[in-house]
Amino acid sequence: MNSQGTIPSKWTENVIIADADYVDRVAFDLIVNFERMIGRKIPRADMSQWAVCTALDGGLREGSHQTLLVLIHEKKRAGMENFSPSEFDKELNGQAFRDARLGEFLISSYPVEELIGKNEFMLETLKAVLAQEEVRRIMVVPNAEEGNLYHEIRSLLHSHDDEEKHITIFTMQPLPGGKFRQELLGYSLMSALGIKSNEIKSQEKYE
Repeated sequence: MNSQGTIPSKWTENVIIADADYVDRVAFDLIVNFERMIGRKIPRADMSQWAVCTALDGGLREGSHQTLLVLIHEKKRAGMENFSPSEFDKELNGQAFRDARLGEFLISSYPVEELIGKNEFMLETLKAVLAQEEVRRIMVVPNAEEGNLYHEIRSLLHSHDDEEKHITIFTMQPLPGGKFRQELLGYSLMSALGIKSNEIKSQEKYE
């Protein structure tokens, strides 16, 4: 990854908003489960690969695009234990990389104080992104397993215009829908972890 210098002063056409702590936890669960299943060590998830796969699952197609990845995390956490690169301040925030198919990805990380709360901050970030005319595609990776965040997001998006914003919500299992697309988070994480579908199918044969 190359240094981006400073956080962009304006939003890009494509935006990924992710609860980094939650994504890291899910990656850990997948590592533990699949190491047991396929019988080999699984390395940390490749951050670039995960961002690209998330964008593809969010409907982005080949072209010279610019995508902003917003990583929201608890202030006490210095990094993601199951990703590479992992440190928010030193390796992720203000960095950028270029994908041959999808163009440039910019990364910004935002530490959140406990008094504010990640869920509230994520909702406020989503509201800000929805208000930007230049943003056409939004991908949101919330912790939909705890609390009411998913329902609050669904309520927020109830009146949005499908023609103006193409929105995809990523969860680990299908949930009651709304005015947005849903995709399973596990697929992009499995790709970033280097887990191949043929490995899983081969293992299933012997069970």
